[in-house]
Amino acid sequence: MRRLCFWLLFAFLIQNAGTGYALANDNEEGVKIMNAHGESMELEFSLYDPGSETIVDYSKYGTFVGVGTDKYEYKITDRKGLAAAVGEGIYPDNSVYKDPTYRVLVTKGKLSGSQWDYVHMDNQELTFYKWATSHDTPAVQQFYTALALEKLGAYTQAIKAYQAVIVHFPRQVGWTFWHTPIYMGRMAMDRIDYLTHKHPELGMKLVDAKIEIENGHNFSLTDDRFAINPGKIIKVSPEDLKPKRVSMAKMKIIQTVGTGETKLVQFENGHWQMQVEGKPFIVKGMAYFPSPVGKGPDEGYVLEEWMTADANKNGKIDSPYDSWVDKNKNNKQDADEKPVGDFELMKQMGVNTIRIYHHATNKELLRQLYKDYGIRVIMGDDLGMYAKGSGAEWYKGTDYTNPEHLENMRQSVREMVNEYKDEPYVLMWMLGNESNYGEVGDPDPVKGKVGLGSNAKSQPEAHYAFVDEAAGIIKSIDPTRPVGFSNGETITIDILSKHSHNIDVFGCNSYRGASGFGDSFWGDAKEFLDKPVLLTEFGCPANFSGKSEEYAEDKQLEFHRGNWEDIVANSAGSGYGNAIGGVVFEFVDEWWKAGPPPKFSAAVHENIGQFPANFPDGWMYEEWLGVTSQGDGSQSPYMRVLRKVYDYYRKVWNE
Repeated sequence: MRRLCFWLLFAFLIQNAGTGYALANDNEEGVKIMNAHGESMELEFSLYDPGSETIVDYSKYGTFVGVGTDKYEYKITDRKGLAAAVGEGIYPDNSVYKDPTYRVLVTKGKLSGSQWDYVHMDNQELTFYKWATSHDTPAVQQFYTALALEKLGAYTQAIKAYQAVIVHFPRQVGWTFWHTPIYMGRMAMDRIDYLTHKHPELGMKLVDAKIEIENGHNFSLTDDRFAINPGKIIKVSPEDLKPKRVSMAKMKIIQTVGTGETKLVQFENGHWQMQVEGKPFIVKGMAYFPSPVGKGPDEGYVLEEWMTADANKNGKIDSPYDSWVDKNKNNKQDADEKPVGDFELMKQMGVNTIRIYHHATNKELLRQLYKDYGIRVIMGDDLGMYAKGSGAEWYKGTDYTNPEHLENMRQSVREMVNEYKDEPYVLMWMLGNESNYGEVGDPDPVKGKVGLGSNAKSQPEAHYAFVDEAAGIIKSIDPTRPVGFSNGETITIDILSKHSHNIDVFGCNSYRGASGFGDSFWGDAKEFLDKPVLLTEFGCPANFSGKSEEYAEDKQLEFHRGNWEDIVANSAGSGYGNAIGGVVFEFVDEWWKAGPPPKFSAAVHENIGQFPANFPDGWMYEEWLGVTSQGDGSQSPYMRVLRKVYDYYRKVWNE
């Protein structure tokens, strides 16, 4: 997601999500009603009708048919009883319309407009009432009602609302901004799992639930075939929900990949672990390619120039060695703000790996990175994405059926491996970069469709077949290191699974939200590939419309914490046990990312959302993803302002 394009995130926002910004000020205030004396008063949220059952026994109110098959259906036999059990906001109950607060809000015009305008607003009480009475797709309506309840802290009712999606509407979908389907039932399962483990004091657990969707990882619904078991929620001890980690020290290894310093081992319990020099190694990675303010690909700047740039002519590479920290955020270098360099800042942060997407340009620099700072490199080849290595014209794009393009890419891969296979800093090889999203764009960038210089999206079989061939080429030259492929989300993972003989690591760029990646992510990776998983990109922008920088940094930190904790929770000895680490996107803000001129300028730090995405205020701000910023840009490429998320990683990555 680093080139001149609008990143194709698998954003968990429905396509019709409107602007994503908060409503006008009169809808942002707290819910107000008049007391008996005619005085305005604020109300704390409370449910008018929370239902009669904390854990709903659906078997009392209906019949489950075809459980575990594509014929699944829940037939309600006692609609009134079920409505009374589930309570307000949950299908089929409609008591929300009797709620006095709802009636006041309607009278005051507080619930006007589109329900999508309410998703990311501060006042989630308004969001609840708006969604609970909306007329969207039932599964979508129920899911966002549940999400509002969750944000309001009504966790039990939220769990019941998510469960209603699974029981009643497990086949229904929503759509992302990129028009990829979202299976609401699977999302609801992820939310229940998250909430029950995040809040063990609830003593609730979803068991036996499973929604399998054959052909559910492509861009079409017409070939989907479901097997549905809604499971049930049971009462458990809070102790049973606390994470449990198994020691891997004495567990039998049943498989080893790699013959050099870097190995992947699989244990008898199916868990995977990366080992370096015989010791467990979790990738604490960073996407690093600092670009100066005012420069970007449209200005002729090549992103790999950071490895050789020496603008001040002092004999040192600029960003790695000359950057300094603006401690007091005054956008100038004070006497006590000496050059420290990004390499040192990353070392202090606990980074042990950086990701280079497409070859490198300075061997000696990377040798110093490893020797002096202990940081290794994931060396990559974009494999035709962004027309890299294929020789394709950008607007025609890499063609994975074109013999000339294929041979050019083979040669590119061979050159990379032969050039760097003897370098001790190379941790592993990584092919592509969310290459399954590859498509050709409009030749006029002003229209806003820039494209990705690749035809992989329309050629999935040919694309993945070549990925596996390229991985085999790498292994024939360097059998010592693992080879990975970086997919975009789990889209078309079913096709990838058929062409993954030579792929050792499932790399994945994923931006799913503050609670991590979910059971559906880790489970899909386990089911389709059973390979170690490396998050090749994850992160969150430090910008929030209408809020302070401090608030935005808090939200960015919240997302990163949830993502990293989920990675650790699914590493060897815990959870699905297939996580081997992650690569944070990214170290420092890049000011060219919002889009091409004339609409955007690489000299301006754009704070206009580029597209709806699952970030704090519902928008992607491509130029704000750094764990450090460049301040006002006046001292680029040297000035760094450390954000709160930098300090978070400095703590947890050094423990």
